[in-house]
Amino acid sequence: MQGGQNMLLRRIEEMPALPMSMPGAEAVGMRLLLGRGDGAPTFAMRHFTVSPGGHTPRHQHNYEHGIYVVAGAGTVEVAGQSRAIRSGDSLFIEPNTEHQFRADAGESLQFLCMVPTTFDCGKPTPGS
Repeated sequence: MQGGQNMLLRRIEEMPALPMSMPGAEAVGMRLLLGRGDGAPTFAMRHFTVSPGGHTPRHQHNYEHGIYVVAGAGTVEVAGQSRAIRSGDSLFIEPNTEHQFRADAGESLQFLCMVPTTFDCGKPTPGS
């Protein structure tokens, strides 16, 4: 990691890819690129890789997601509606909306996911 008083700089390869441990996840890794532990007061940036045939759990929570698809293609299901997604797409998923990402297009799906570092008046957001 390289940094200064007002900046944090690191490379994605330096961050460990941890398996997503939520029940219902299949073949998903997450790298925490920037979060509470780095002193980020407002949002966390996470990099997810969903291997071919894998998926995130179908879940919901009371904080929003900002998503940018970095590489690959797949499907997102939001509130019961499925849409094809691919590299270059961005999405906003509202709080309390059920969602799931699937790498069902025969290739890995990689996306950045930005979430608030806290929710419900100060509870730490999981994975932030």
